Amino acid sequence: MSGYAINVPNFGDFADPMVFATVASRAEEAGWDGLFVWDHVVYGRRSGRPIADPWILLTAAALATQRIRLGTMVTPVARRHPSKLAREVATLDRLSNGRIVLGVGLGGPIEDEYDTFGGPTDPKELAARLDEGLAALDLLWSGEPATYLGSHVTLKDVIFQPTPVQRPRVPIWVGGQWPHKAPMRRAARWDGAVPLLPSAAQGSPDPAEVRELRAFLDASRRDPLPRKPFDLLLGGTTEPHTAADIIGPLVEAGMTWWQERLLPTDPQLECSTPILRRIEQGPLAFGGQSRHPKAAPRPHHAGPVLKDAHTEPYDGPEVDWPSW
Repeated sequence: MSGYAINVPNFGDFADPMVFATVASRAEEAGWDGLFVWDHVVYGRRSGRPIADPWILLTAAALATQRIRLGTMVTPVARRHPSKLAREVATLDRLSNGRIVLGVGLGGPIEDEYDTFGGPTDPKELAARLDEGLAALDLLWSGEPATYLGSHVTLKDVIFQPTPVQRPRVPIWVGGQWPHKAPMRRAARWDGAVPLLPSAAQGSPDPAEVRELRAFLDASRRDPLPRKPFDLLLGGTTEPHTAADIIGPLVEAGMTWWQERLLPTDPQLECSTPILRRIEQGPLAFGGQSRHPKAAPRPHHAGPVLKDAHTEPYDGPEVDWPSW
């Protein structure tokens, strides 16, 4: 087991950078290993709810902490220009001294995130833009001359400096809906997976489902170097007296990170009070003992990826974390 994280939306109470910074500092003090935030520009186009830019929230969190992992879960890469996203993530990785994880996916709902602003809405095109965007990010973070000519993304002999602190890149964890194979094949080419499991819609993932997914991910990895560990992030809601019973079987099935979160349908999703209460209780080690703060584990890297224009075929709805 690598780490225990907190997952919150970038709206409601958490849209206030001061509140988000408080969540981050209290999570670090209580012994949690990470804080991950959603990346929406709207959440219900007519809802009028307050929403913050996740990169500003993460900057506030980075300044308020020293060791916990920070990142988005997940960023819709297809609606971002790779050059801007590369700069933001690299700058934040340097500010945080190498503590950033980039969670990525198609994003959703597509009608909110893309159609509202006149963007593309064909899932096949969004999947292609995601793959090309990831290839471009990897090249730009290398610090070497980068050229990439894709159908949607172009880089022409450009050098980006400074590079992220983490090498060979900021870890990329890919979200997607299981049992659809394409998004998890995409994840297998990078550093980790953030799957939406059917069983998790009811609260906690089914270990049998996790075991099946882990086997698929391991079989799909195509590292040219000897295999390295690969992160698998799952989430749900636990209480101190139930955490070990829920998390233990998932670790045995192949999970490496757990994120404590509320379901999108929970009426308290946007409220900071229940999250702060759970943070103060702390992540529990197996056997019921509280875990003491320690150095945040560095997410594993799956090794280098080929710098080609590989695009994963779309094989059905890819609704990314945490939208159901």
